[in-house]
Amino acid sequence: MRLLLSLFPRPFLIKISIWLRPLMKLYFKGTQFVDPIDGSSYRKFLPYGYQKFRKNALCPGTLSLERHRLLWLYLERETNFLKQSLKVLHIAPEQVFYKKFKKFKHWKYITADLNSPLADIKVDICKLPFEENSFNLIICNHVLEHVQDHIKAMSELYRVLKKGGTLIAQVPIDRKREKTYEDYSITDLNERSHIFGQYDHVRIYGKDFYTFLDKAGFKSQGVPFISKLKKVEIKKYCLQEEMIPIAKKN
Repeated sequence: MRLLLSLFPRPFLIKISIWLRPLMKLYFKGTQFVDPIDGSSYRKFLPYGYQKFRKNALCPGTLSLERHRLLWLYLERETNFLKQSLKVLHIAPEQVFYKKFKKFKHWKYITADLNSPLADIKVDICKLPFEENSFNLIICNHVLEHVQDHIKAMSELYRVLKKGGTLIAQVPIDRKREKTYEDYSITDLNERSHIFGQYDHVRIYGKDFYTFLDKAGFKSQGVPFISKLKKVEIKKYCLQEEMIPIAKKN
């Protein structure tokens, strides 16, 4: 897996995985672990990561990671989003969510990204081609750490979100770090991987991530949803402890 991540660009991996997923789902079928997003079960999950491999991180049949499975459980148990009629913008859509959300007849679901083959619209997140107050819900997971002008990106997300709307913006956060660290002079991909955790990241967020969202106009918080889950669920779904960043436009 590490070799694939290092050798091939993500859009290519997304394309070939569409064909590989059904085979992997059959090969790894079992009862040890479950992906709550589609209810499929497996004898093992796969390791995943760029700098450090995390055991049992990647579901072989859906390609969901820990954060996807945790977010799904949050949406399903703590919100009404999955049942409401909403206009939804999904930036850099994850395969496992894309497959589910495309089937929602009660959502007007729009996907957007610069490079993803799953995107309906090719966009620059710093210059979104949508009118103000357009969307009830915006999902923008593990995107902002890739964007140099993340302040502009956040302001654009705020602009196109309706009043009363919600932005879900998961990012990797170093909980030991008080302040976000970024250095645009670092362009060597190996050095970026070493410092920021991945070759295409331009910063590593600290606990001040929410202050950036708030300065853009949001009222944000990290939701400790995993604390509501039982230990047996955390083990069965292969989850990691992390906050779910939720930002509201009042």
